[in-house]
Amino acid sequence: MKKSHSKHNNINRRQFIHASAALAGAALLSPWALPELRAAAGVKRTAVDQVTLGKTGIKLSRLGIGTGSDNGHIQTARGKDAFIELIHYAYDRGITYIDTAESYDTFDLIADAIKGLPREKLFIQSKMDGRPDDVLAVIDHHRKTFNTDYIDSLLVHCMTRGNWTDQWKRVMDGFDKAQERKWIRAKGVSCHSLLALRAAIASDWTEVHLVRVNPQGAYTDGEVADWNGKIQHDISPVIQEIKTAHAKGRGVIGMKIFGNGTFTDLADREKSVRFAMACKEIDAVVIGFKSKEEIDGGIELINRALAEA
Repeated sequence: MKKSHSKHNNINRRQFIHASAALAGAALLSPWALPELRAAAGVKRTAVDQVTLGKTGIKLSRLGIGTGSDNGHIQTARGKDAFIELIHYAYDRGITYIDTAESYDTFDLIADAIKGLPREKLFIQSKMDGRPDDVLAVIDHHRKTFNTDYIDSLLVHCMTRGNWTDQWKRVMDGFDKAQERKWIRAKGVSCHSLLALRAAIASDWTEVHLVRVNPQGAYTDGEVADWNGKIQHDISPVIQEIKTAHAKGRGVIGMKIFGNGTFTDLADREKSVRFAMACKEIDAVVIGFKSKEEIDGGIELINRALAEA
């Protein structure tokens, strides 16, 4: 009986080791696994890996779904139900980063869109427009509109001037108070000129940078304070600023990867995606999607670029 009991224990031990190895392998294949562990295991990087946003410690998918194409008109054109289905499809494909703003048509739809999804696995980034009288009230409105206790990343929206950190000081102080109350986890800015970008990077206040970037220089930041940025610019000064931001431990997210939607040719899109994925200083990118097919295509483009890198 004793021998039989020992044999039974050996079998259980072998089964336990085998099961543990299988679970460990599955964990490494999961997009939730730490990137360094996945790399050590020889697992390829993908569009839906969970990456860390600078030194904030916050996790998000490498690819985010933008909901502000033409200020969100494009995402909402097919109706609320279609938008909710699109967000859920993106999540099912591994995209946990949702990007919106109070000026987007999609702003009021986010709560219903994320309903039923695990909040702790989502990264919601929103943006505040203008300089409201009561900054905390507006931030609280974001939380209540999304039906959530906190916003993962809240940005000052569309800065163009080099002195914006002086003009928006009261707003920035409001963000600090909201962060103390745990209403927001990280704070930052989206810029629409090199002047504003340089000011953002020089300021110790900034934790997250949303930066327009593509190698063609379409709708990217130039020396002139131009919100639209339709003129093509030399992208090298932007990349230099991104490197400086990264060196300071800031989170960097690339936007306008498809030239504000003007890159309709696949070759242009592939060129831009390869450029962004080769830039190790960019933590994540956000692309405005309006269909499941576009989500699949974006994931495929990034996966292919990462495999080539």
